[in-house]
Amino acid sequence: MPADRSRTADLRGLARALPPLGQADAREIDRFIEAAWAEHGLARASQAAYRRDLEQLARWLDGRGGGLAGAGRQELHDYLAWRFSQGYRPRSNARLRASLRAFYAHLVRTGRRADAPAALLEPPQLPRPLPKALTESQVEALLAAPDVATAEGLRDRAMLELMYAAGLRVSELVNLPANAVNLRQGVVRVTGKGSKERLVPLGEESQHWLQRYLADARPLLAGARPVPADASGQVPLFLGRNRQAPSRQAFWATVKRLAALAGIDPAVVTPHGLRHSFATHLLNRGADLRALQLLLGHASLSTTQIYTLVAREHLQRLHARHHPRG
Repeated sequence: MPADRSRTADLRGLARALPPLGQADAREIDRFIEAAWAEHGLARASQAAYRRDLEQLARWLDGRGGGLAGAGRQELHDYLAWRFSQGYRPRSNARLRASLRAFYAHLVRTGRRADAPAALLEPPQLPRPLPKALTESQVEALLAAPDVATAEGLRDRAMLELMYAAGLRVSELVNLPANAVNLRQGVVRVTGKGSKERLVPLGEESQHWLQRYLADARPLLAGARPVPADASGQVPLFLGRNRQAPSRQAFWATVKRLAALAGIDPAVVTPHGLRHSFATHLLNRGADLRALQLLLGHASLSTTQIYTLVAREHLQRLHARHHPRG
C-alpha cells in the first residue's frame, strides 16, 4: 500500500477509535451547518468538511469543558497538539482552524457565547509546493492519447482539450452543464469556488474537439431518451456510460491511463496538472499575471503569483542551458 494511502487509513482508524458523538454536540453542529448554509450559501463540500472537523473535535472532547460549545482556548490548543502528534498534515489542521473559527464566531453572533476561543489560534505553517506542470510536448502527447474513433475516446479528447485550453479545475470540468459552452462566441461559462462565475475564451483546437464531441459522441452516450438533469437541475455537458457526468475519480483514472499510453509516468500526472500546465505555459509565453488571475478564477493575486516561481525556474534552466556563461 502506498505511504499516503496507508497514512490516511491510519488516521481514519484513529478517528473511528474516538468516543461516539453526543446528542448535544450533534445538535450544535446541525444548527451551525444550517445557519452557514442559510446565511452564506456554504457549498456541500464545505458543509461536509466543517461537519467532519467539528464532530471529531466533539468526540475528542467527550464532554470535557462543557462539550463542543463550551470548549476553551486551552482545549483547542490541546486538540491541535494531539492532532499534530498523530501525524495530521498542516493543511488539514489549517482547514480545521477555519472550521473552528467559523463555528465559534457563529456562537458569539447568536449570543451562545461571549468569546470566540478559536479567534487567536496560531495558524500552522503551510508548505508552499510549486505546482507540477507538464512540458508542452508532454501535453501534446497526452491530448493525442485518446482513441477518437470511439465515443468515449472522443469525449476524453474534448475534456482534455477544454481543461487545458481554459485552465479548469477538475470539479469545474466534470460539472459543466450542457449550456455552459458557447461555440459561436468561443467562450465557456465556468462556475468556480464560492459559486463565482467567469467567462473563459476557447482556442480553435478546443472548439474543434467540442464540436466533434457534441455532433458525434454525445448523442451516442446520451442514447434515445432525454438526458436526466443532475441535483442542481442542470443537464451535464460530458456524459459517461450511465448518462451522467463522470466523477472526478473516474476522470482522474482516465488521465492516468492516457498518460501511460502517451509514454508519460502516470505518477507525475494529475488532472489538476493540466490546469497548472495551462497557467505555466501562458506565463512562459508572456501572459499578464492579472489576466491569468481572471482566467483561473483566483480570488487573490497572491494565489496566482506562485506560477511566476515555476516560470522563473523555466527561464533559469533555459539560461543555464543556452547562455555562454550559464
